[in-house]
Amino acid sequence: MQIDLLSPETFAHGHPVEQYRWLQDNAPVYWHEEPEGPGFWALTRYDDVAQIGREPHVFSSEPTVMIADPEAGNLTQSGDHKMMLMMDPPQHTQFRRIISREFTRGPAAALRPRIAELSAQILDKIMDKGECEFVGEVAGELPSYVIAELTGIPLDDGRELYKLTEIIHTAPETLEEGAQHKAIFDMFAYAQTVYREKLANPTEDLASQIVHAEVDGRRLDEIDFQLFFMLLIDAGGDTTRNLVAGGLHKLIEHPDLYREWQSHPNTELNHSAREELLRIVSPVIYFRRTVRREVTLHGQKIRAGDKVVRYFAAANYDPRQFEDPLEFNIHRFPNQQIAFGTGAHVCLGQHIARVEIDCMFHEILNRMDNLALAEAPEWLASNFISGIRRMPITFEKKKP
Repeated sequence: MQIDLLSPETFAHGHPVEQYRWLQDNAPVYWHEEPEGPGFWALTRYDDVAQIGREPHVFSSEPTVMIADPEAGNLTQSGDHKMMLMMDPPQHTQFRRIISREFTRGPAAALRPRIAELSAQILDKIMDKGECEFVGEVAGELPSYVIAELTGIPLDDGRELYKLTEIIHTAPETLEEGAQHKAIFDMFAYAQTVYREKLANPTEDLASQIVHAEVDGRRLDEIDFQLFFMLLIDAGGDTTRNLVAGGLHKLIEHPDLYREWQSHPNTELNHSAREELLRIVSPVIYFRRTVRREVTLHGQKIRAGDKVVRYFAAANYDPRQFEDPLEFNIHRFPNQQIAFGTGAHVCLGQHIARVEIDCMFHEILNRMDNLALAEAPEWLASNFISGIRRMPITFEKKKP
């Protein structure tokens, strides 16, 4: 079996489940060569991926969660400043605490009426056409709008910022030279204007909370805010956008399951179907950790300083955890999927993401029938995010 988890081509049509299975069965701790780096250990079994996320004292998020080490002058790390994603406790805990209350179950549930309203408005715009480019016109709209409202910026700006995140996550070799750097620069330039506006005219939104927050008695500065803002915009859109698009793709491939869910919506089925979509779509492919001290895992000695890469999608397809993991089963229970990660870095926005997924599929199931692909989906060229970039579909209005 040829193993290549670096090439975007490997993920050009979704997850490489055959490679995942071979690694799980034959090399659960696999040394993966890296043409422009020292190489890394790829972890694909559920228990390993889940547990390592709970051990930041051994497996560190510093200096980065990406496979490649940050280059000198990297815009996402500047001097003593770094993105919260690249921090370990206790610093990570202090930064996360600034906004964590807004993302707990209660506040997320309180957003449901507004998210349901936005979901309905998004579908209103395309229902009479009988066709749409689903990613841009539907899946990408809702999370862009929600994070825009949470951060106190115009909704149309949220849509434009979403386009930047797509560029940031695309493999640089598939873009024009400098495109990724420019997208990050544009994101930071926009964040700078938000910082200055919220500094002068604070409101109750998340951006204002971050601008006026303190950590260890130190006020967050402009660079802190730019990194925080980029993370919110980035993470606030990715999971939902790619989950809804990838989830609808799965349902189009399984029209019997679409009709079943459509015909028997209830709390239990809505929950199990949503969690199964999260498991089988698994939008975030991996996060890296760097080993602080020598450890042994499955007989392999891993040295201090080595890179260990946790493959979430592989974990979610592990037959040691999930019966018939390749089967798309909307009744699957129990389903301890880890699409949102584990441990201290578990996705901060997971509860809001679930509300977004619930509301959008509620609208889709209640209003759309006979969905079909108008063209083959175009996948994002990335080994980090599994997502459909473009998916034209046709549909009919559901009869009352």
